[in-house]
Amino acid sequence: MKFSLVAALLVALAVAHGSEAVSLAKRDVQSELNRITKFITDMSDTITNSTLDVVERMQALEMTNTTRTYIKNSKAKIQPLVDKVQSEAAKLQEQVKPFIANINDKIKPLTDNFNAQVRPLTDDFHAQVKPLADVMVNFFQQVMDQTKALVILQ
Repeated sequence: MKFSLVAALLVALAVAHGSEAVSLAKRDVQSELNRITKFITDMSDTITNSTLDVVERMQALEMTNTTRTYIKNSKAKIQPLVDKVQSEAAKLQEQVKPFIANINDKIKPLTDNFNAQVRPLTDDFHAQVKPLADVMVNFFQQVMDQTKALVILQ
């Protein structure tokens, strides 16, 4: 009888354990399913974001290439005009050189005459200002010497 009681108890424990294991297995499957679903969702988001990033970079690269092509084509169209303008500017410079030389020849005597008239005035001004500057330098030197003497006495 004790044996039957122990056997019945063991059977009851086995049944309880089996039903608990099935319940635990169901819970594990559900948590695994949730974990796998989250992993797939995260992976999908990552792939989507990476794809969008690649598309944006490709669009930026395409825009850069389009801009470079536009600049290259524009430069090719403008270069003949630039060459023509430079050629005309060189011709104009050659045509203007005699006029500029003529103006310089006419202005040089005037500036030389002006300098000859102003030179005595500036020389006279310097001659008058020099003694005054010497007096001022001597005055400031005396003031500094007296200030130093006062500082030493105190």
